[in-house]
Amino acid sequence: MAITTIALNAQSVRHLDFSAAQSAIETLLQNGALSDPQQCLRFDLDYPRDPTDPRELSEIPEVRLWFIGLDARYPWLPILLDWKQGELARYTAMLVPHQFHRVEGIQYNPEALEIFLMHKIFTIAPWLQQQGLSPKSKLLSMAQMLGYDLDEAFFDLVWPQS
Repeated sequence: MAITTIALNAQSVRHLDFSAAQSAIETLLQNGALSDPQQCLRFDLDYPRDPTDPRELSEIPEVRLWFIGLDARYPWLPILLDWKQGELARYTAMLVPHQFHRVEGIQYNPEALEIFLMHKIFTIAPWLQQQGLSPKSKLLSMAQMLGYDLDEAFFDLVWPQS
C-alpha cells in the first residue's frame, strides 16, 4: 500500500500553511490515487502541548481551524484518506463536534455528524462523477465507516445517473 503522509507542525498550523498538504494531494492525484484504492493519505501532526493539557488535538482551536481551512480547499479529501488506519474518523473529529470517552472512543454529536455526512455526500458525489468514477460504493462505505447505513435508493433519488 502506498501511503502518503502529510507532516504538520505548529508553525504550519499557526500560519494556516497548507503547502505541504497541497503538494501531497496534487502528487496523489497525479499518480492516479482515485483509481488505485491502495494509495491513501495520512496526517502526522506534531503540535506541542503542555503536559498538563488534557485536550486531544481535535479539541485545540488552532488545529481545528487548520483542518477547516483544508476541508474548504479540498472538500472531497475524505476519499483519499487511509480509512483502515482511522484517518477518516480523525479527520471527521477535526470538523464535527464530539466528545471522547475512555471506553467508547470518539462520540460525535449525532446531528452534526449527519449534517457533515450529507454535506460530504452532496459534495463528493458530483466530484467523483467529474473524475469519471461512480460515487455510490465509495460514499456508501464512507457512511458506514461513520456509523450510517444508507439505502442505495438515496443515490438513485438524488443522482439518477450515478
